[in-house]
Amino acid sequence: MGNLYGKQYGKYIITYYLQHVEDKDIKTLLENGLKLSEEFVKIVEDIFKKESFQIPKAFSEEDVYLGAPRLFLDEFYVHYLKYTAKGGLSIYSVGLPIVHRKDIREFLRYCIESTMNFLDQIEEVFIKKGLINKPPLIPYPDKVEFVHQDFLNGFFGQVRPMHALEIAHLYDNIESNVTSKALIMAFAQVAGDKKIRKLFERGRDMTTNHVERYMHMLHDENLPSPSFLDDLVTSSTTSPFSDKIMMYHKMDMFSMKIRAFGNSAAVNGRNDIGMVYTKSVMAIAKFVQDLQKTLINKGWMEQPPYAADRDKLASE
Repeated sequence: MGNLYGKQYGKYIITYYLQHVEDKDIKTLLENGLKLSEEFVKIVEDIFKKESFQIPKAFSEEDVYLGAPRLFLDEFYVHYLKYTAKGGLSIYSVGLPIVHRKDIREFLRYCIESTMNFLDQIEEVFIKKGLINKPPLIPYPDKVEFVHQDFLNGFFGQVRPMHALEIAHLYDNIESNVTSKALIMAFAQVAGDKKIRKLFERGRDMTTNHVERYMHMLHDENLPSPSFLDDLVTSSTTSPFSDKIMMYHKMDMFSMKIRAFGNSAAVNGRNDIGMVYTKSVMAIAKFVQDLQKTLINKGWMEQPPYAADRDKLASE
């Protein structure tokens, strides 16, 4: 169900993006992204129909207003596609090892392969348009060394420089979250419901605080970081999307941040960096729960499949 929801809202959002894109290369990327979303949705729906499984209502044309003014500049679309493609790849790679049915395994394998190819296309456009930030460079080791107890230090004592995986994950989290921040900032700008707007503003401010903290950690090591993308959001206050589709999108993507930060913490050594990720995960988990509560209160959250309630069945 989650995969179907994600691909459905992705389809409608990209369809809106295509109404305003001017750059030919970026337009081609959007068209390829839309084609993938539509293809994935069809495959999932076909599997559901074959199993006589109820297809979720999810979203429809009513959740997008294609006549809305431009909300983002063309460059944002490239960052957005990379941001969502990385999220999709994360879902497929987690799903594949826990699935036993051959047809679904083949589908997830196809999703992974297609998304990796799409990410290659995105990177080509990043390079061609000069949009890519130069990632941090570190010296090659010239000998094998073994660490000591101070390897774990972060708050006290001698604190070592960050190692390669710590740097890579911080950089990647910043890259994803500057896109997330610009997107939720735009959603807060156009949301119709005041309570939902306030919720988006809270997510915007939380993401800003997280990104600034991660940037500061890299800058303390004299390493570069990606920049904010806020200037790629226009001043339009006319929403191209329903509050429902924007809520689902951010709940989905913030949930993926929890996994991303968990992966980052798993390869971390310094206890100060680990504490930063722990605090981030706790804040995001609370925010996702509040998004879920709002969706439930609005009557927008469809019930996922449950295990059979044996006590209830026995009492009937």
